[in-house]
Amino acid sequence: MNFTSLDAIRGAGFLGFTTVRELQATRCREVPQEPGVYLILRTPAHVCSFSPSSCGGRFKGKDPTVPISRLHEHWIAAAIIIYIGKAGGGRSNAVLRRRLWDYMRFGAGEPVGHWGGRLIWQLDNCRDLIVCWKPSRNEDAASIESDLIGSFTASYGRRPFANLRN
Repeated sequence: MNFTSLDAIRGAGFLGFTTVRELQATRCREVPQEPGVYLILRTPAHVCSFSPSSCGGRFKGKDPTVPISRLHEHWIAAAIIIYIGKAGGGRSNAVLRRRLWDYMRFGAGEPVGHWGGRLIWQLDNCRDLIVCWKPSRNEDAASIESDLIGSFTASYGRRPFANLRN
């Protein structure tokens, strides 16, 4: 997959292209209730500026904040995709609307168990990030996510900014 422009991502079948702010305001109402994958994107104009603390929720009392030095280590200046996530696949029955709503709630400071992608919530302008999704229909969302991360890694030499292994 071509990861270099919003048009290329649209051409790959992704839908939505709305901001985090909009998803939080609308409670993800326009997101489909089916399994799939989603991307968190920045525009080329999005300046990399990190906050010393995360606005993410404290799930089970655990602070999602990481040192700014770690954020700099993971940042990929050339990439517009900064997180690849999934809803469903494998043994999970999750759907995109529920998974993204959990993610948006976590980013609003609620103690929600969506630890994946938590580095997003230390970007100063995280609510301006763009979210898009692609229903998986008859394909396994976990496999699609794995393929997307593999393709991204082949293109950039490492995983997207917020796709940590732990």
